[in-house]
Amino acid sequence: MKLLLRLAFFSGLVAVATGQEAVLDNSGTVENPKPTWETQKQARTWQLGIPAPRGLITDRNGKPFAQSRMSYNLAISFPTPLDFTDKQVIEFARQQVTLAKGLLGREIGLNEKSVLDHYKNRGVLPYDIAEDLKPQELAVVAKGVTPTLILRQTYVRFYPEGPLAGGIVGYVGRQAPLSLRPIENGDVIFPNSEGREGLEQIYDNELRGQPGLLHVTFDENGRKTSERIARPPVPGYNVITTLDRDLQALCENVLSKNAKRGAIVLIDPNTGEILALASWPTFDPNMFVPFVNQQAFDAVQKDPAVPLLPRAYRSAYPPGSTFKTFVGLSGFEEGKLKPGTEFGCPTALSIGNFVFHNWKKNDAGSLNFVEALTQSCNTWFIQAGLKMGSKSIINWTGRLGLGQRTGLPLKAEERGNIPNDTYMLRVQKRKILQGDLANMSIGQGDILITPLQMAQAYGVISSGGQFHQSRLVMQIQSLDNKVVAAYPDRVRDDLAIKPEIMDQLRKALVAVTENGNGTAHKAQVEGIHVAGKTGTAQWGPKEKQRTAAWFAGFAPAENPRYAFAAVYEGEPGDNGIHGGSHAAPLIGKVLKSIFAPDKGGEEKSEKEETDESN
Repeated sequence: MKLLLRLAFFSGLVAVATGQEAVLDNSGTVENPKPTWETQKQARTWQLGIPAPRGLITDRNGKPFAQSRMSYNLAISFPTPLDFTDKQVIEFARQQVTLAKGLLGREIGLNEKSVLDHYKNRGVLPYDIAEDLKPQELAVVAKGVTPTLILRQTYVRFYPEGPLAGGIVGYVGRQAPLSLRPIENGDVIFPNSEGREGLEQIYDNELRGQPGLLHVTFDENGRKTSERIARPPVPGYNVITTLDRDLQALCENVLSKNAKRGAIVLIDPNTGEILALASWPTFDPNMFVPFVNQQAFDAVQKDPAVPLLPRAYRSAYPPGSTFKTFVGLSGFEEGKLKPGTEFGCPTALSIGNFVFHNWKKNDAGSLNFVEALTQSCNTWFIQAGLKMGSKSIINWTGRLGLGQRTGLPLKAEERGNIPNDTYMLRVQKRKILQGDLANMSIGQGDILITPLQMAQAYGVISSGGQFHQSRLVMQIQSLDNKVVAAYPDRVRDDLAIKPEIMDQLRKALVAVTENGNGTAHKAQVEGIHVAGKTGTAQWGPKEKQRTAAWFAGFAPAENPRYAFAAVYEGEPGDNGIHGGSHAAPLIGKVLKSIFAPDKGGEEKSEKEETDESN
């Protein structure tokens, strides 16, 4: 008996030490020990993450392209403890949905499997049944919420400029839902957003911010007893781009009114900063808010105009006669061309088994470089190209950044192509022949250039050969405006174009827009000398062949502030598309709005000229 009492007393001490209550029966032995907090699974504190609002994506002056806003969801809050049967869960959820329908006045679906998965695995958190309520809905619902049908706050992305720069800014989507596995400490209370395209994707880590911490405590019976924010979330960093919101809007507006498909790029040639990177058509990333709806995404993706394709940097086109400027630069730098060098400009020229035609029907006679570029004489540049050889052209166009990605912080940037012997052996099973060189000399064949690369190359020429690294992001800033990362001006290369060569290039490019024989009269701006070159080239399979109309250059010619490139995509089979008639006017409208807004700018309609420009 004494032994039993001693054992019972010891068991009681052990129970106290371990948090157990010892219950003695009449014999003095321990009976039915009741578990306490250490062994009761329902009594615990969950430490859950609170997603942070994403940082801003802005233009160079702080005007936001992307920001976060507060959103309100209508959600079911399941009563604790979580001891419903499957049938009771469904019945309870249906009751709440019925109430919600009455409040919102619209249909609300209920996925029974999803509800059961959530209840079993994450029932301590609300289950959303209607997301991102409209302001008018929120006002009604706020008066009718109950302890089990609640409003809960979340963050969603918002694009205040709508489709403006949509292909650059990109969009976000939700991370995979966690309802298929049991909740764990550290899980977030609502799904995080992650970048899926554009700058949203590339700078996802910087934009996300630091999650907050929510403590939710339950007693031994599984009832929620408290909920408190232990640490508030810290908003993400802000991404400050080099884009100028007004210039981006101007370029997109010009495209929308004058082209079904195309692109315009503006660069500051003195810094490499991209001021506008416009593609048309574009899309509104708000259509993917509060989440990427598969039906909406499929509809945009199947659009034959391909609005999800940012043509300014993800499409490459044969450059046509815009390439002749680079051929001239190569010849001058290699010493194969001089300002006084002349070639004839016949209507046709035979190279091997091919006959190359000039776009003009008349023999223009003997021309120097300025005259040949002004008139865009194909046969002149073929003779010049044959004289200098393909290696010279390949070398100097490479130094201008052609056939290479610019290095922008955007995925899937098109590389373009400047064919060399390695490429020709791989694709054509032969090295570059005379006919290939003739094609290269007039921007045809296998050459492909993106609008961004084109503007960059003309920017290098406009600055006398200083190649400033192209930049789309200026810096990353914290919420209190401290600079976290900066991307300063960097000179990537210096071609050191001689003054006498620059004089020839500038004279020729200005003559293209101002001389009577020029091909880009529609790019003229009163009081400003615009330097540029038109181009027209076909691409694609013969049965669906399309025309790319180009105009590229810089302005003002004497002291360039902008380097530019515009491309107009023609419809299949439309042979009436030309650089002078379709691309030059795009730049003309943009530059008029910049330099002479009182003259009408992009709003002013111009009478179409009848000359076919190359």
